[in-house]
Amino acid sequence: MQLPPLSSGVWGVVATPFSGSTLDVDETSLARLVEHYEQVNVTGLTVLGVFGEAAQLSTEERSAVLETVVDAVELPLVVGITSLGTAPAIEEVRHAKDIVGDRLAGAMVQVNSPNPDVLAKHLRAVHEATGAPIVVQDYPLVSGVAISAESLVRAVRDLEFVVGVKAEAPPTPVSVAALTAALDVPVFGGLGGLGLLDELAAGAAGAMTGFSFPEGLVACVDAWKEGGYDRAREVYTGYLPLVNFEQQAKVALAIRKECLRQRGLIMESSARPPAASMPEALREQLVRHLAAVPVPEVVR
Repeated sequence: MQLPPLSSGVWGVVATPFSGSTLDVDETSLARLVEHYEQVNVTGLTVLGVFGEAAQLSTEERSAVLETVVDAVELPLVVGITSLGTAPAIEEVRHAKDIVGDRLAGAMVQVNSPNPDVLAKHLRAVHEATGAPIVVQDYPLVSGVAISAESLVRAVRDLEFVVGVKAEAPPTPVSVAALTAALDVPVFGGLGGLGLLDELAAGAAGAMTGFSFPEGLVACVDAWKEGGYDRAREVYTGYLPLVNFEQQAKVALAIRKECLRQRGLIMESSARPPAASMPEALREQLVRHLAAVPVPEVVR
C-alpha cells in the first residue's frame, strides 16, 4: 500500500549552528532558527541535510540536533541520511526514528547508483529494515552519482514506500518535468531556490531547500498556488538577487550562514572544515542584498 506522500509547500533545510573555537553545536541558536521556520509557515523541516553539515557531525551531535528540533517545534521532519551504503544508511535511519518517532515524515536517502535495479534494491532494503517512509534525493554534486531521469523513474515508480523525490540534478526543471510526468509522488526542487519558479512551472510540489529568508520561498509557493506563474514571479523577484548571491560555488554555505547570523537567527556563522569561510570581499555586497530584501528583519 502506498504510504501518504509528503505535503506540498516548502520544507526548509535547516543549518546547524556552531559556536566558539571548538565549533560546538549551538543548540540555543538551532532552536531559535527552527522556531522562525515554524513562524513563517513552512510545511515541514529537513534536518541533517547537506546544508546542515550532517557529514561533519558525530552520532552524539546528530542526536543533539534532532532532539533540539523535536523539542523546539511541532513540524513534521524529513531527516537526511548521509551514507550511500545500505548497512550504514539503515543505522542512520534507525537512529533518527528512535529520536523523532512518528514525527518522521521521511528519511531522505541519496541516490547511490546509476543502475535503477541497484538503487531500488538499496531503497527497499532501507525501508524494510526500518519501516521508514523514504524521500529519494538526487544530488549528484554531493553524492558523486549521476542517474538519468528515466532510470530514476524506473527505480522508484513501483516502490510504495517512497513519499517524495528531491530533484537536484541540473538542469532541475528538466528533471522535475520528467519525474512529475511519470511518478505519482511529489517532486521538490532544491539548490537554494535558484530554479524555484521554473521548477514550479515544470510541476514541482514546492521547495525543499535552505535559504536565509525561508519566508520568501513560502511566499513564492503560496503565490504560485493562488495566482500561477505571473503572481509567483512578481512575489519572488525581490528575493532572487540574494538567492543568486547565496548560491555562489564553494562559499554558498558560508554566505548563507552569515546571512542567518546578520538576521539574528543564529549567533555565529562558522562552518566546519573543510567548508570554506565567508570571503571578506563579499561582505559589503551581502549587506546590500540583505537591505534590499522585501521582508523586515527579525527582531530577537
